[in-house]
Formats: sequence, C-alpha cells, structure tokens
Amino acid sequence: MYIYEREDWTAFRWDALKFTAVLEEVNRKQGLLYGRLYSLGFDSKLKAMAENLTNDVVFSSEIEGIRLNADEVRSSVARKLGLENVRQTAPSHYVDSVVAVMLDALHHVDQPLTKEKLCAWQAAFFPTGFSEGFKIEVGRYRTHEEHIVSGIFGREKVHYVAPAPERVEGEMEKFLHWFNEDEPVSSTIRSAIAHLWFVSIHPFEDGNGRLARILSDMLLARADKSEFRFYNISSQINKDKNRYYEILKKTQNGDGDVTEWILWYANTLSKALDEAKVNVNTILNKSLFWQNASSVAFSQRQKDVLNLFLDGYEAKITSKMWASLAKCSKDTAIRDIQDLVAKGILREDFPGAKRPSYSIRYSSEDISECFSDVAIEEQDGFYVLTATYKRNTPVRERLQSLDAERFAKGDLPLENLLDKYCSYMNMYP
Repeated sequence: MYIYEREDWTAFRWDALKFTAVLEEVNRKQGLLYGRLYSLGFDSKLKAMAENLTNDVVFSSEIEGIRLNADEVRSSVARKLGLENVRQTAPSHYVDSVVAVMLDALHHVDQPLTKEKLCAWQAAFFPTGFSEGFKIEVGRYRTHEEHIVSGIFGREKVHYVAPAPERVEGEMEKFLHWFNEDEPVSSTIRSAIAHLWFVSIHPFEDGNGRLARILSDMLLARADKSEFRFYNISSQINKDKNRYYEILKKTQNGDGDVTEWILWYANTLSKALDEAKVNVNTILNKSLFWQNASSVAFSQRQKDVLNLFLDGYEAKITSKMWASLAKCSKDTAIRDIQDLVAKGILREDFPGAKRPSYSIRYSSEDISECFSDVAIEEQDGFYVLTATYKRNTPVRERLQSLDAERFAKGDLPLENLLDKYCSYMNMYP
C-alpha cells in the first residue's frame, strides 16, 4: 500500500525526540553562517550567493541524471544577478531557463505559490516539450498514470505508482493551501515534508524532483528572512542519492510515519551547512586579504594566480606551480614570487629551504598566539582543525587534505595554517 492510499494520508506523523538534537544543530549552524556573513560587503555576498545557486542548479539536475555545464550555469547566474568580472561562457537557452526558475522562486519566497507558477516553472524545464526524446505534457498537471521505475526496457522494476491523474488537482490544492499557510513548526520539518508531499503527488509528467527541491529551499529561505541564499541541500543529496531514493521509497510505501525521512533530511541539511561554512570562510578570508592588500601594487598575472589560491585551489605554492598556473617561464614566476615576498603578500614556509614553498599572508599580524589547544583530526572523511580562540571561542575548520598532510609531515608551519583558515576570526571583536 502506498502512503497516499491511506485515509487522511497527509496527516504525517513523527517522533520529534529522534531528531531534536540534529534540528538544534541545524539551527545553530544557520545562525553561525549568517552571523559570519554579516561582515561581508554586498558584492561579496552576491558572489557567494552566485556560487551557491550555481551548485544548486547543477547538482539538482545531476540527481535526475541531467548533466549541465557548470560554467554555463555560472555565467547565467552571474548575468542575472548583475555580477561583473566573471568569466563568461555563453549559456544555452535551456540553462538560462532553469536558472531563471531558481531565481524566480527565491525572489518571491514571500508570495503565495500558485498552480500557474508551478506549471510555468515545469514548462521552463522542457522548452521543446520533450524529455529524453519522448513527448511529454508540459505546463499542466499530468493526465495519465505515472510509474516510477528503474531497469532496462521490458524488465523495469516499479518503485512507486503516483496517485491517479483525476486526484492530482485536488491533492495539489490541499498541498498549495498548506504550503502558503504559516505553521508553528520548524522550517526544517516543513521543508522536509514539502519535499516528500510534492514528489508523492508527482503532479507533472517530469521535473517533479527538481521542483520539490526548489519548494523545500523556498521554505528554508522564507524562514531565514534573508535576500541571500548561501546553502543548498541538492549538493549533499547528490552525494548520497542512492540513500535519498531508498528513504523516499521506504517512506512512500510506509504508514505515514515520516520520522526516518525527516531525520535523514535534517542530517543532510546539516552537512550542507558545513559545506556552506567552508565556502563562506574562504570568501571571508579572501575579503580580508584584499582589504589588507588594498594599497599594494600587483600585476594582473599576480592577481590572477593569487585569486586561484584564495578561491581554494589545492596546491603548494612553488615557482614551478606558479609558472604552470600563470603560463609563464619559471624565471618570471620566481620574480613574481620574490616581488610578493618583498611586499609582505607571500612568505616562505621555511626560510632558506633548498626547494622553497610559500604561503599567502592573510593577516597583517601573527594571529597564532590567539589560539590554544590546536589539533587536527579526521572526521567524517575530512581533516578538521580544532582549537580555542582567545581562551573562550571554540574553532572547528575543515582543511584541504594537502594542507593537513603537509602539516602532519612538518612541511607547513602552524602559524601559516592558522593564518589561512582562521584569519577571518580577527574581523570580530
């Protein structure tokens, strides 16, 4: 029996005690993220949002087996947000349409969601009226049975059969009424339920999964009360999509208890916030660097290479690597690096080393004395730096694998490591 075949099937039940802790963690991480972003200027926030939306569009499509060109998506997002100095790659009409749907949803989170709006978004996903070579219904609710299957033609395995087409209109009216009403329920719970409820109705012939993720993001954005979006759940779902489909199937074939679904969803959202924190910290540190270096003269080549590393390019800074990235001779790379060392922009990791390597100087002062109890450990497949800042503030920062490994081998000084990952801490009192 499918979930919708039960009487009053949308009276979802859950055991809140089983996910109270993770909801509290999600709330804490959301507050921390937006607190850190407070220090960023408008342009930096816009760039952070653009990168987040790019990932959201790319990975939400990839979950459905649709591969989009990330550079095309990035260009489309940047143009629509009015961003300059972004490498332009002409996006296809399809990519532009998908990006437009995402931005339309986020720019109107406080407006009532309507059938007309949903139908317009679904039609934008399929501008030719075809999906994977087959003609489909676009811009309207489906008018035939919908089976969710996998496997080769003729030997398909049925995972879920959606409600009969004559039920769709009524089910969607009920869903839209709920979606547009305010309820004293955690935004994470509402977001999880909206996702499950919408894909269970499966109102369209195609595009339901992407629309469900947009709707769940809308509820989170509504609760955040911010015009900027810095995290998305699609990236994390894509990393765990086998479990995503597994838990969806189990819940849709269940008895209306959605505890396990909400728990999985909240944990996935928590991981998405961890990822967003890494991206935001990179932007904060980059912003601090350019603020401190505002009076320094750079060549365009120096700016380009520095920005690669400031954006998280994972490599040791050496003259050989610099020459490769800048597409210049090694002698030119050495002159570039020596000039930046003289200006206090780069510093040798170990002065006098036979094969010198360098680190970017983010802070204008040594911040290492502000930290105590510094440790590096492996958690959930990542290297994490933990420490205490100014005796009372706990610090937990994810490291690039190369940096953690270099530090463990004595190839990267602690001072340089802390400067790279924690310099933003000096932006706060």
